[in-house]
Amino acid sequence: MRDPYTVLGVPRSASEAEVKSAFRKLAKQYHPDRNADDPKAKERFAEVNNAYEIVGDKEKRGQFDRGEIDAEGKPKGFEGFGPGGAGGPFRGGNPFGGNGQDFHFDFNMGGAQRGGRAGSFNEDILSDILRGFGGGGAGSGPGGMGGRGQRPAQPGRDITGEVSVTLEEVAAGVTKRVGLPGGRTLEVKVPAFVGDGKTIRLGGQGEASPSGGKAGDVLLTVRYLPHPRFSVDGANLKTRIDVPLATAVLGGGIRVPTLEGEVEMTIPAWTNGGRTFRLRGKGLKGKDGRGDILAAMDIQLPQGDEALAELMRKGT
Repeated sequence: MRDPYTVLGVPRSASEAEVKSAFRKLAKQYHPDRNADDPKAKERFAEVNNAYEIVGDKEKRGQFDRGEIDAEGKPKGFEGFGPGGAGGPFRGGNPFGGNGQDFHFDFNMGGAQRGGRAGSFNEDILSDILRGFGGGGAGSGPGGMGGRGQRPAQPGRDITGEVSVTLEEVAAGVTKRVGLPGGRTLEVKVPAFVGDGKTIRLGGQGEASPSGGKAGDVLLTVRYLPHPRFSVDGANLKTRIDVPLATAVLGGGIRVPTLEGEVEMTIPAWTNGGRTFRLRGKGLKGKDGRGDILAAMDIQLPQGDEALAELMRKGT
């Protein structure tokens, strides 16, 4: 094997950051997924990876620089052992027995050499490289990488969006049709009394995985539409009611809107403007149950009522 510094194209004085940068560039350049038509790409990729196994590991780099191990990471001084063990000259086979095939590069393993340090390929770098050109991981099947110690395929990306609902729809629950990228539409069931800003997750409805993993999800944030009569205050709903002057003075029934329709409420005599009455259990749902409607009174004076004007003049 060639000198690992030569393979990576860096001097022996290169910093760790320079070594890593060189490796990332070459691994991306020679990755088999990008060179399907080049049969030598896998060998070149393996050579780059093996070089980084030496130079990218602080301990091994020191051993190599001191001449304690060779370019393949094997301890020096075993030249007296033959392919089957001791007793014959070493002719390029495995100094520990066998024919050297137990140390070949296996792309599907995502590591460097069988029999070497498991997972020493530095998988975070591999993942970055694969993400750079659309891969989710080197896998041998739809579920991701095949074999012990290998990472699963990357899932598809989630799709985020919003679903807008009226307060009446919130109270009753509703099914909404939501458009997604690519022209797809989904029927989304919005449960009754879901909170504003809550997220509805639709599993497996997001983008497909580029590497055979599971699809992403659709995440929809619930947004309340503005209401012409109510403002939301936690689980309570606030509203204002126009009250004729005569009803405010004498007392009587008034109509108050709710999310399920209007109801009649009786106010006492001599009700001042701005006074607030509570309709219990007619609001939204909170952690302590359903909230209330808080109805503030707006007193309406009769326009052009001369009798009332004369009465006010006599009282001053």
